[in-house]
Amino acid sequence: MRAVPRRPAWTATLTWKAAVFITLMCCALAALLGALVHVSVTRQTVDTSREKALSRLEDVTRAYEAGEPLPPFASVDPVGLPPSLRDLAARGQRGTMVADHRGRPTMWAAGPADGRALAVRVDYSLSARTISGLDQAILGSSVLAIGATLLVGWFAVTRVTRRLHLTAQVARRISAGDLDARVNDPRTKDPTRPQDEVATVSGALDTMASSLQGKLLSEQRFTADVAHELRTPLTGLSAAAELLPPGRPSELVRDRVRAMRALTEDLLEISRLDTRSETVDLDVYALGPLAERAVRAAGAGATVRVVRDARVETDRRRLERVLGNLLANAHKHGRDPVEVAVDGPVVTVRDHGEGYPAYLLEHGPQRFRTESGSKGHGLGLTIARGQAAVIGAELVFANAPDGGAVARLTLPEYTDFDADGEDAPAGT
Repeated sequence: MRAVPRRPAWTATLTWKAAVFITLMCCALAALLGALVHVSVTRQTVDTSREKALSRLEDVTRAYEAGEPLPPFASVDPVGLPPSLRDLAARGQRGTMVADHRGRPTMWAAGPADGRALAVRVDYSLSARTISGLDQAILGSSVLAIGATLLVGWFAVTRVTRRLHLTAQVARRISAGDLDARVNDPRTKDPTRPQDEVATVSGALDTMASSLQGKLLSEQRFTADVAHELRTPLTGLSAAAELLPPGRPSELVRDRVRAMRALTEDLLEISRLDTRSETVDLDVYALGPLAERAVRAAGAGATVRVVRDARVETDRRRLERVLGNLLANAHKHGRDPVEVAVDGPVVTVRDHGEGYPAYLLEHGPQRFRTESGSKGHGLGLTIARGQAAVIGAELVFANAPDGGAVARLTLPEYTDFDADGEDAPAGT
């Protein structure tokens, strides 16, 4: 089956469609007006020449009947007289016709004269040149009018499309998390100015963004306030749990207190990420040893394979936090073996479980949402993605073709050369 060729993307733009529509309408209008003017002027010119030729024919007919000599432009059965006009005169009728005579356009007029055709001719060259010049003027003015209309139309449509592109760009920025982005169309600032449809859409987008930002900020403040308020009682509970006598009940209390404290710290970390108040401590490190250190700190069995080591510029503490959360998620929701691979500036964490759920692959990790039946709050991967963004890394979630979840972290690679052209030593 042959693939249907796709049209270029620019043919779908509003500017191109408007240009085609304006061109077609201008061409149709120019053709219509040009045809009307051509027909009107041609008819008027032909009528004038016809009246002149018939007037001459009457004068020549009277001279012929009086036996007077005929002028040079008149004769009986002249050579070059159109046959149809000759036949018309032979039937006793008068008529006129435009035809070429010796290479020049000529208006003929003929009438009966003793069974023959008495004809006169009027030079039609000037009228023909007038009509030809008029047609050229119509064509030239039509081209100029179409060009001017296209230029004005392009300017007007481009202004609209530029505003639409700006609105779409702001919408994409808001979708990416930049809630401070606004269109700020000047037409929406002054209520006395009339608003077009684009200004209405821009104003609605700004209003929606402001409302969304207000709700999210309110939720973020609530989360941060709750987490801060929980820290004090949880600290007291932790201290009190340590005073309980040894036994299974005290172990359960300590375990739940640790879980609550971990959740509270995660909420506080997410709050800091949401407010973008985190600062980074960048340095240059060899990525392989950092990955091995993160695996050892995780405390769970995971293999590390360094295909190609690289030096990266990153915040070691935050990178270890990202890798630790990815490893914890792999051990908690996946199945062994868990593998960590370092290939240049890319770190891949893979398990052999059922893989990431569809919603996570499509929309990314979401807080307080996990697959049904699984334990957790969905905060680990959310924090990993947030910390990756802070250190300028790209975190991508995918599923392996043969099964298992794959998290791929790409860090900014660092390359520095000293005066001798050799790499500078990396930090540890």
